[in-house]
Amino acid sequence: MPRRPTRHRRLLKPQPCTFSPFARSVAFVAAHYKAKRHIPSSRIRMNESPGSSGNGFVNPAMEDTSERPESSDEEEFEGVVQADFAFFDPKPVDFHGVKLLLQTYLDDEEWDLSGFVELILGQTTVGTVVKIENDEEDGVYAVATALNMGRYKDNKCMVELKDFLLKACQEENMRDKLRSLVGKQASKVGLLVSQRMVNLPPQLLPPLYDALFDEISWATEDEPTEELRQSFCFKFYLLVTKIYKHKNADQKKEAIVYAKPEDEIFHKLSLWSFTFPLRTQQLAPHEATKTIQVNGVSDGC
Repeated sequence: MPRRPTRHRRLLKPQPCTFSPFARSVAFVAAHYKAKRHIPSSRIRMNESPGSSGNGFVNPAMEDTSERPESSDEEEFEGVVQADFAFFDPKPVDFHGVKLLLQTYLDDEEWDLSGFVELILGQTTVGTVVKIENDEEDGVYAVATALNMGRYKDNKCMVELKDFLLKACQEENMRDKLRSLVGKQASKVGLLVSQRMVNLPPQLLPPLYDALFDEISWATEDEPTEELRQSFCFKFYLLVTKIYKHKNADQKKEAIVYAKPEDEIFHKLSLWSFTFPLRTQQLAPHEATKTIQVNGVSDGC
């Protein structure tokens, strides 16, 4: 559901950095799903297995009903329900849902995750949570936002996040680039946070990223102070995500398996990236290890 007046749908002049080749590439990937901003009556199958990143949520998997007749008996037996997903501004009530989605964001590191979630929820002008409309439990199925690393540099959670990444990076040249990005260039860096349940309907991805980059664009115009407006003029994005790497990567045609399809585009667009293995190994594809990848992506401003 849109959260700005439709007049903001105009093409901004001059075009801000969120309409750079980076953003267009993300939109290109998303277009393959041919989704609309609001997906009416999406049918999902409710499983009891944990969701993305071990968050323990109910795990929704989209069910294709285009070629199958309706059957009330079948729906009752298989536990099929109708659900309308919608986008909302983050609010304090979303704290536990967002925290569950992000609980393995930095592997098993003990850090100020609660403070990190509070930053996300406190930034209401840029950020989206996905929920099921009129859901009594008010569960959070996805979150997407971008946090200025310079603006929040003194927050405990951001300090601990930077220290974790610098310690995890074992390549000296990459560590120097990362140190510069989260240090002297931090005011131009957006930490792109996008986490969702593993089987969230892929049709939601295009409008989710569209909403995020729209809000960043609006913030460069609508924030009340010049300082805040400038804080959303990102020149770089930093992305921390999980991937699978085959143990025998040299013998595999596809050495990397991307848990989220858009991460492949982020990787290809990145100026540099590095990986490091998880300390807590979760279920992974056959002969594969789960790895955290850090991408430094230029927005072309």
